[in-house]
Amino acid sequence: MTLSMKNIRSIAVAAVAVMALAGLEGCTRNDAADAAALDAALHTYLAKRGDLCLAKNTWPIDLTQHEIDSGARNALQLPVLERLGLARSEVAEVDVNDEGTLHHMKVRRYALTDAGRKFYITRGTADGARSGDFCAAHLSLDRIVGRELHGSGAQRQAVVTYTYRVDAAPWTNDAEVQKVFPMVAGVIRGAGTAQLQEIFAHGDAGWIAVDLQGT
Repeated sequence: MTLSMKNIRSIAVAAVAVMALAGLEGCTRNDAADAAALDAALHTYLAKRGDLCLAKNTWPIDLTQHEIDSGARNALQLPVLERLGLARSEVAEVDVNDEGTLHHMKVRRYALTDAGRKFYITRGTADGARSGDFCAAHLSLDRIVGRELHGSGAQRQAVVTYTYRVDAAPWTNDAEVQKVFPMVAGVIRGAGTAQLQEIFAHGDAGWIAVDLQGT
């Protein structure tokens, strides 16, 4: 979503959500040069942002007893990753600042194993920093379904609709993974049939995905 494809879109992603092009008006244009350039731009976008991630950017991850008792998302998901050998846990003691009052408590701390770190992907950001996420699959282009161009001059934008292929990590076949990460399972099942959209803007460098501008 993290496409993480901006997490599909935040697989913060999220999970994958089909993007809507709102507030843009114009007519659809059939231009062979633009079509070829947009196809190439979509390939570039998916190569850079096609990772389907779990929105687990910072490790280790601490679970409080309250989160465990209430069945919080991480409390459901992290034990599954541990069972698969992708994470390990231990008891740790931390101080939590609650409006100026320190509370000492025990937490269940999860860290990635060597096997799990193979699926943690880092990349540069627009400000020169590095960010990462734990990812389950990578999406690539299956076929273009449609292209719509809007506006003119410096305001030209386009929305490209496409189906995708999925190169999924082997552990995503696990039934419990599919249960606790339902959006990931849905994206994987949609390979070749589900449609996604991406917005592109035209500039001096040609067509650039909006998500890649400034990177």
